[in-house]
Amino acid sequence: MIRPFKSLFVFFCLSFVTAMALADAPTITWPSGWQVEALPETTPEVTRQRAVKIDADGNQVMVMELTMTRVETGHQVNLQGVLLEMRKSVQKDFFQSGYQSVCNKVHTSTLGSLAALETNCTVTENGRHVLSQTLVGAVEAGKAYVLSYAGQAEVYKASVDEIAAARNSLKF
Repeated sequence: MIRPFKSLFVFFCLSFVTAMALADAPTITWPSGWQVEALPETTPEVTRQRAVKIDADGNQVMVMELTMTRVETGHQVNLQGVLLEMRKSVQKDFFQSGYQSVCNKVHTSTLGSLAALETNCTVTENGRHVLSQTLVGAVEAGKAYVLSYAGQAEVYKASVDEIAAARNSLKF
């Protein structure tokens, strides 16, 4: 008789911890028709959420990913430095894949209700615009958030309203 109660207790505790972790994670309303992907849990300090837009042929044409990282109490996040490093990494990856990329300066923006910094990149292949990518970061109450989205140039351009609605839907 004790064994079922022990199992039930363990299940309850795990459910409670999971619910607390999910309650702590930001919420976003992904665009209608996009496929939300399950991402493996990395650490309790980092949560990631992702959605992809698929074309009629089943090809991934856009991706949006939201990452939340817990920040140690008292730690000052150099958000501009973080975005610059992320941008450099993205540009290096594109270059190694045979693409060229040009990104604008990091500038002020918003992410949901938070003040944020943003940078946008145009990716070309043989002079032809093929991809666009945006990195947006914000910090609040011991947490840092980054929303990254990228896609084929024409799809990205056609998706600006969906992207804006997802960004504005963020609840922290």
